[in-house]
Amino acid sequence: MKLTWRRLVRRCLALAATVPLLLLAATPTAAATHAAAAAPPTVTGPVTGGNGSPVFYGTTFDLSTVGYRQSEYFLTGTAASYAPTAPLTPDGRWQVTPASTAPYTTRIVVNRPADPARFNGTVVVEWLNVSSGVDASPEWVYTHNELIREGFAWVGVSAQSVGANATRAADPVRYAALSHPGDSYSYDIYSQAGQAVRDSAATVLDGLRPRTVLANGESQSAFRLTTYINAIHPLASVYDGFLVHSRRDIGAPLSQAPQGDIPTPAVVRLRTDLDAPVLVVQAENDLLALGSLAARQDDTPRLRLWEVAGTAHADAYLAIGPRDDGSGAAGLENLNALLTPPTRPGCASPINTGQAHYVLDTAQYALNRWATTGVPPARAPRLQVDTSGSVPAFVLDAHGNVSGGVRTPAVDVPLATLSGLGQSGQSFCFLFGTTVPFSTEKLTALYPTHAAFVAKWAASTAKGVASGFIRPADAAELVRTATSSGVGR
Repeated sequence: MKLTWRRLVRRCLALAATVPLLLLAATPTAAATHAAAAAPPTVTGPVTGGNGSPVFYGTTFDLSTVGYRQSEYFLTGTAASYAPTAPLTPDGRWQVTPASTAPYTTRIVVNRPADPARFNGTVVVEWLNVSSGVDASPEWVYTHNELIREGFAWVGVSAQSVGANATRAADPVRYAALSHPGDSYSYDIYSQAGQAVRDSAATVLDGLRPRTVLANGESQSAFRLTTYINAIHPLASVYDGFLVHSRRDIGAPLSQAPQGDIPTPAVVRLRTDLDAPVLVVQAENDLLALGSLAARQDDTPRLRLWEVAGTAHADAYLAIGPRDDGSGAAGLENLNALLTPPTRPGCASPINTGQAHYVLDTAQYALNRWATTGVPPARAPRLQVDTSGSVPAFVLDAHGNVSGGVRTPAVDVPLATLSGLGQSGQSFCFLFGTTVPFSTEKLTALYPTHAAFVAKWAASTAKGVASGFIRPADAAELVRTATSSGVGR
């Protein structure tokens, strides 16, 4: 029987229905665990004026075309810094207490369903990333398709002084009120932002009623969430679950200049006595280039770790994703990038074009299900690392891709060698990994016909769905893009 892409998609969906749902009776839902202790800030807005739109790096298509609206608000309050009451230990079971306080005014950006009936009851609160010197929302960019199609609300928080100051400088009229006292207060500001989502939902969410509030952050924001989870969450208990994406081996300082410096230990693990679930998603260079291999943990009833093969800390989707409106065009662009990968200014080689964003879509879904129903995410095999030499190294397959970990079609039906390592050049190039496309001869040997390629790609996609690492809607896109591609023609 000829396998059309529609039959292949139906096969993926059928496999998804067979995934076992193993309830953990000991895992309470968000509604049962929430007992917040963060101070509620004053919320004003929506913010208008100035240049007319929020200043931050996010998606660029018109949200109204996908049934969403964007608004912005100021949060004003008094935030606390924190000091340890006992030494900060590698196991993350830290004890801290509020120290100094300072007034602040920051902003939040809100993307939400325009139709209240589409809201699924969950708000994802992203700690905006400031690694580039401005506020950016990599988690919204990576996962917005899943958030939109499932009806999540999303809130981006200017939790750090670099972001707040850069935002004010970019539009001094619109953001004249912003005033940030320093990153020692960022943790409490983030708590208060989550509290505002709950207590001021009539304003922040235009009347939508949140049942679950999840925290997420990538890269530098993940470093800060590591410290937040270990030190602040036990006190504040604002968030019902955490998605930590691309952390390193340590946490961010608990306190820093202009307050006293309180660094974290050389290796930091996430505490295992949490009352909220934590899903950690790691790329290849997070393990070796950023050293998180030393902080690798086993899964527990409240912790899952996904290490994703063929991925980098940052990748080509950060350029494709902002214009990905869910129509499927970006999916084909991403597949074609495996064959003709883009370069980044200042970097010596074409950058990583792996499929981390599909796994991150699933991570958002899986964390929300875990927090609301107690059903945990799938357990993932670890990336295979050889530690017998003086320096740890990945164990590679016959095509030069890492073995083990969460697998996607890009590594199991490869068109290129994908790595998070080996990139040289200026600034952040080492975070972007590499793509080395296969030669025409090798592609022909692997996929002598287009049908052969599509069949293998679809089978890998179906396996990803059945294993709990690819969402059915993304599986449909993956199979359509393979069918539309020129591979094997």
